[in-house]
Amino acid sequence: MANEEIKTLGGSWAMVGGDGPSSYAQNSNYQREMADAAKGMIHGEIIEKLDFNDPHFNSSNTFRIADFGCSAGPNTFFSVKNIIEAVDHKYNTQLHNPPPLEFQVFFNDVVANDFNTLFNTLPSFQKYFAAGVPGSFYGRLFPKSTLHIAYSSQALHWLSKVPKEVVDSKSPAWNKGSILCSGTSKEVAKAYSAQFKNDIDTFLNARAQEIVGGGLMVIIIAGLPDGILMSETGAGMIYEFLGSCLIDMAKLGVVSKEKVDSFNLPLYYSSAKELEEIIRSNGHFCIERMDKLNPRMLVKKLNVEFAVSQFRAVFQGVLEEHFGRDQDALEKIFQHFAKKFADNYYSIFNGIRHQHIDFFILLKHNIN
Repeated sequence: MANEEIKTLGGSWAMVGGDGPSSYAQNSNYQREMADAAKGMIHGEIIEKLDFNDPHFNSSNTFRIADFGCSAGPNTFFSVKNIIEAVDHKYNTQLHNPPPLEFQVFFNDVVANDFNTLFNTLPSFQKYFAAGVPGSFYGRLFPKSTLHIAYSSQALHWLSKVPKEVVDSKSPAWNKGSILCSGTSKEVAKAYSAQFKNDIDTFLNARAQEIVGGGLMVIIIAGLPDGILMSETGAGMIYEFLGSCLIDMAKLGVVSKEKVDSFNLPLYYSSAKELEEIIRSNGHFCIERMDKLNPRMLVKKLNVEFAVSQFRAVFQGVLEEHFGRDQDALEKIFQHFAKKFADNYYSIFNGIRHQHIDFFILLKHNIN
């Protein structure tokens, strides 16, 4: 019988699938660097914070892990391997001559995700039983108290939807002329912040049902330094640059002006303070650690072709969902973006005042 808490599977955009030159699988170097930068933190925190003497962990010899927002690989496999190695080490050092521990790993992403590519590239010698779980993580996906560790990387700054106020021409938060929450409009920022809080609350409430008491959750999420606007960061400047390209395309008749006026990225980069307040007020999890990651890619300028390829692998799906799947139009948009980006490369990077932050957060599920 269906549980009323379980949401129906919804269609949504996903990263570019397959394993070709434009695919996310071939263009997720930055996300891999995030996982690599967090590797030591994850290993150390699991060794210190996971407790196999907790009765919630002794009921079964099966240890369950879920990656929420796994995409099409291969980064998820790297992170899962790291988690399992740490858990296995803790299990065999904390307990005296324990029975073998079996691992079950659930790979979750939206229905439109390329699960075929994901499982075609599953490592042949993995130390776990793998399963795919399609559906939005802004809702229940697993039975109660079945997960021991949850993991989500580079996913939770993506909102469940664009705030309705920013696309309403009659609203003071109408975001015409911009495609994101730049921070320069208080009304727009308020609308995005409210949607983000609602989404994070929903995510935490769902995971609180699914994770055993004392279980852990690792979150890697993009954010902002306290007091810094999105428009002042390199990421914000590049997003707005995409917006200017869409305006150019509307003038050329490639896309409609109305579509451009109503296009907003479902992205929100929060400050550490804002994120911490949401987690604490939610009450289901204790913040065991909140730190920032330092990937190498943030401290060096990017090759233009490389940057555009990475950008397209992530954002093509968002554009297709809003503007349609006219491949000719999409090609023109990204060709224009690449040319304009190359022509303005130095002015963009010389204008960057700040970089965004990627937060590492370790949460522990409170035992009721």
